[in-house]
Amino acid sequence: MLASLAVFGTHNGALWADGPVALGRRLTRLVPEDIHDRGPIIGGGGRFVLAAATRIDNRDEIIDAAGIAPERARTMCDSAILMAAFERWDVECFDRITGSFAAAILDRERQRLILARDYLGAAPLNFHRGKDFFAFASMCKGLHTLPDVPYAPNEERVAETLVLLPEEGSETFFKGIERVQPGCYVIVTPQGITSTRYWDPNPAFLNYKNPDDYVEGLRHHLDVATRAALRGSENMVAAHLSAGFDSGSVASTAARLMAPTGGKVVAFTSVPREGYDGKWPRERLGDEGPQAAKTAALYPNIEHVFFRPGDRTPFDRLDQAFFLFERPLTNLCNSIWGFGINDEVRARGLKVLLTGQMGNMSISYAGVEYLGELVNHGHWQKWFGQARALRRKGSMRWGGILAASFGPWLPGPVWHALMTYRNGSSPRATDYSAIHPDRFAELDMPGLARARNLDLEYRPRNDSVETRKWVVRRIDMGSMFLGTLGGWGIDMRDPTCDKRLFEYTLAVPLEQYLHDGQVRSLGKRALADRLPQEVLNFRQKGIQAVDWHESLEKGRTQLREEIARLEANPAAARAIDLKRLKAMEENWPQGDWNRDDVMVAYRLAMLRGISNGHFLRKASGGNM
Repeated sequence: MLASLAVFGTHNGALWADGPVALGRRLTRLVPEDIHDRGPIIGGGGRFVLAAATRIDNRDEIIDAAGIAPERARTMCDSAILMAAFERWDVECFDRITGSFAAAILDRERQRLILARDYLGAAPLNFHRGKDFFAFASMCKGLHTLPDVPYAPNEERVAETLVLLPEEGSETFFKGIERVQPGCYVIVTPQGITSTRYWDPNPAFLNYKNPDDYVEGLRHHLDVATRAALRGSENMVAAHLSAGFDSGSVASTAARLMAPTGGKVVAFTSVPREGYDGKWPRERLGDEGPQAAKTAALYPNIEHVFFRPGDRTPFDRLDQAFFLFERPLTNLCNSIWGFGINDEVRARGLKVLLTGQMGNMSISYAGVEYLGELVNHGHWQKWFGQARALRRKGSMRWGGILAASFGPWLPGPVWHALMTYRNGSSPRATDYSAIHPDRFAELDMPGLARARNLDLEYRPRNDSVETRKWVVRRIDMGSMFLGTLGGWGIDMRDPTCDKRLFEYTLAVPLEQYLHDGQVRSLGKRALADRLPQEVLNFRQKGIQAVDWHESLEKGRTQLREEIARLEANPAAARAIDLKRLKAMEENWPQGDWNRDDVMVAYRLAMLRGISNGHFLRKASGGNM
């Protein structure tokens, strides 16, 4: 098992065993204290054994609260800090920790094994319950070394992913393998297995008298989160940098924090090829380079790098993605710039890449659910004041205001009809998904969606706290983070979903987000000290990989070949509407590829169908 996971832990492996029980770990050193990591940690006078992949971002806080002497802490790796926290607080320690961790703790006295993951699930942890044994590993390939663990796809989970259903429950994309869910711990005893969610905050809203206090609070938490994410970067860090708030706030904050010591940020922006003149929707931004450059220009210690797609196609690295991530890629066209930037980061010898993937749920949260909550509670005067201010400032049109206010309570068919009238179309799940119609009906996808709190009509929501918690749990990103480490030696870190920052933004009253006629008002005010006003006031949203169709065109032969392979694979043929994909390939679009109907069919349904079909084929043992 340890040998199979060597790509994810390149520095050394270590093993502890006693009779029928064994724990092991592979290590890639990412922070300075990892030099002290010798393997499974023994604690409690020999009672506890811990194997973990851990980066504790509030390390000093845990050291202080656990009463660890400073001189001892200096020679303790983060896993040893986690052991000390467990000795002090047992399973309650997990909710005290900010950072990335997947931990297995053997309690020899009470005959229990505890498996736990951080609140976001940034570190993966999977397990198999066999007839006479129990096994766990960070990645499924560790479990697949065991002859009693089946090697086959979980066809239902893949089908759910085709329709973008939330990944609820313990199932993974492989048959017979389960996951510890993010923000949960699993206890294994001779009597059975239980799972407990330890992270499910329902914060009381803050009540500051001065609105500027909310702004200062967000700045403080963003600074703290970004400083923690810089640990181990050796004074040079990579960062994504788009035209918007989220990655811009992270890159700029990193530059501010690193400037006093001469540190440098290498910021990467994905842009179209030179001379691209294709169309894109009027309200969207196809080339984010110029806007991103305005942020980079504020900081002398930011080196700004444009990434262009070149001759790459979406299908070039499907096999690599299968090996590293052990799940289908959701947005295959984005893998070109995602993998390409990773290549550039690795070529420069950088090992930390900062992102802002969850920023729209925290620092740049729009707050439009506030309108629905005002309607729900009958606060009509306040609602009218907010609506009029939003319209006066040009932040929202009346159609959008009314949709956000009343959409949560409209029947699905009524909402669909209104959106079709307003936008000219309103795609159904079977439009943007390549799932086979028989499979869609057989698994009752609409029923599954309702059970997982997913509205397939995508009506607005009216509970801001539950919405944001639901979003961060929707996709388990653990294998993506570890796969990036294994494939490129890069530790991806997202300060915008730092646990402390995220919980702070959950506790900020909604009127601070929808304030003075501005959506995302809190983010705009807080980031005014680090982003240019042109970026803060820019209304268009970017389109990632606007020239996606040119890369698809280059890979058309690969597309035909992959469809033929999928036709020969029973699992893929059951799941994917291959007849539709073949017809789409034969009736290739001409002209505007960024029309809504073309993007829904080719960028979403086709590419996602190929990605999921490829996973089914490889997980079924196909090697053609």
